[in-house]
Amino acid sequence: MISVDEDALICDLAETYQIYNYRQLPPLSVAVFSLGLRDDSRIKMKLNGQQVPLKILLLAGISDKLSTLIWFQTEDGQKGRNRPAMLTDLLTNKEKDNDVIAFHSGEEFEKERQRLIGGD
Repeated sequence: MISVDEDALICDLAETYQIYNYRQLPPLSVAVFSLGLRDDSRIKMKLNGQQVPLKILLLAGISDKLSTLIWFQTEDGQKGRNRPAMLTDLLTNKEKDNDVIAFHSGEEFEKERQRLIGGD
C-alpha cells in the first residue's frame, strides 16, 4: 500500500485511527491497521481501481434507471430521441462509442462495405 500511494495511506490512517506518523509503529501493527480500513478509503479505492465509492455508484445506477423509465413515457422516449445522460457513465468516465454508422438501405450498406474492403 505504501508503494502505491503513501499519502493516501497516511490520510486514511489519520482519519480512521488518528495515527499521524505510522513510522513510529511496528510494521505489523501498521499492516493490521491498513487492512482494517473501510472499503471506500482512499488507498483501498486506488488499489481496486475505483474512481467512485460503490455506494455512490449504486445510487447513480438507481437514478439512471429511474430517469430512463420516466424518459420512456415521454414522446421523445417513444421515438428514441434525447435520451437522458447516464450518471454512471459520467462518474466512471465512460465515453459513448461515436463510431456507429446507420444506413437507410441495403444498397448504402453495400456501397460502404465495398469502399472499406477496397472493392471500389
